[in-house]
Amino acid sequence: MIDRAFFQRDPVTCARELIGCELVWKSCAGVIVETEAYAAVGDEACHTFARPSARAFIASQQPGAAYVYFNYGMYWLFNVLVKGGTEDGFVLIRALQPIRGIPLMRRRRFPQTGGSRLDGSGASGPRPNQSLCSGPGKLTIAMAIDGRDHGRDLCASPGAGFRRNGLVPERDWVSDIRVGISRATHLPWRFLAMDSPFISAKRGR
Repeated sequence: MIDRAFFQRDPVTCARELIGCELVWKSCAGVIVETEAYAAVGDEACHTFARPSARAFIASQQPGAAYVYFNYGMYWLFNVLVKGGTEDGFVLIRALQPIRGIPLMRRRRFPQTGGSRLDGSGASGPRPNQSLCSGPGKLTIAMAIDGRDHGRDLCASPGAGFRRNGLVPERDWVSDIRVGISRATHLPWRFLAMDSPFISAKRGR
């Protein structure tokens, strides 16, 4: 499992190096294929720019703590705190390639149809696994991450944390601008597993 020292650097480095690592959450797991970095100072898109609660969270929590918040009253978003290195901030986990606990993840994401969907013809058929965790709100539903996990120590929590697995070689990631924000949109702080079909938005969007 990834230890606390990994998160005692800076958010850009951590966001980049989490690509290809595994997020383990109880009986489910997925390979991280998309992340975004947010800096606590000088980044207008970071919660610390306008939310005193985010600044208090950084001051009170250890590096590797889960920062979970409700976005636009619709979805929980899952971040990890980076602190104690050259710069503090957060890494948003944006997309996963599911690898374990997939039937359970499907039931959580598509409860009305038991993990299936109705296509345009009205016939029942399975949704592709690429859509299970292809976005920060989708993956929290699939993994059952919510506000109760806010502040969870991901370096010392049984059944929850990050693990290196080497499924995405270091050379096979690319960077892009962050998405879903209106400020500091020029920073190339979104990191993607190259050519992965599991990401939330294509490169160059």
